[in-house]
Amino acid sequence: MNIKSIKKLVSTNAEFSTLVLRLPIAIIFIAHGAQKLFGLFGGYGLEGTGQWMESIGLAPGYAMALFAGGAEFLGGVALLVGLLVRPMALVLSITMIVAIFSVHLPNGLFMTNNGYEFALALLAASASLMFTGAGKASLDNLLAKRFA
Repeated sequence: MNIKSIKKLVSTNAEFSTLVLRLPIAIIFIAHGAQKLFGLFGGYGLEGTGQWMESIGLAPGYAMALFAGGAEFLGGVALLVGLLVRPMALVLSITMIVAIFSVHLPNGLFMTNNGYEFALALLAASASLMFTGAGKASLDNLLAKRFA
């Protein structure tokens, strides 16, 4: 990977306002990933999440739980510190699309019926970060300046 590619990967066109979006979304993704990976915050951990994923047709369940939990947890950490936000936001967007279509869509929009409204909001936030980048208060911004 050359310097031009690295600069493009970490580029950001947003100001400090992106931080207001990045931080709460990061916290939510970290918490959801920790539920899947480690069983924290009332989650079922990899085994339990894997069994559930297998039961809804996402097989192999353990691997799917690892992928989803890893994307959410590591993606959330990346958003929190503002590192590689564009590619991680893409991964998180794909994760939310899978969640919407494999779990929530048949239940309608509203969360009260396990609908897709929350996953849709997370998808919108992730997609927004994918287009804007991490913003000024980020490691990506520091890296972009270093490779300028």
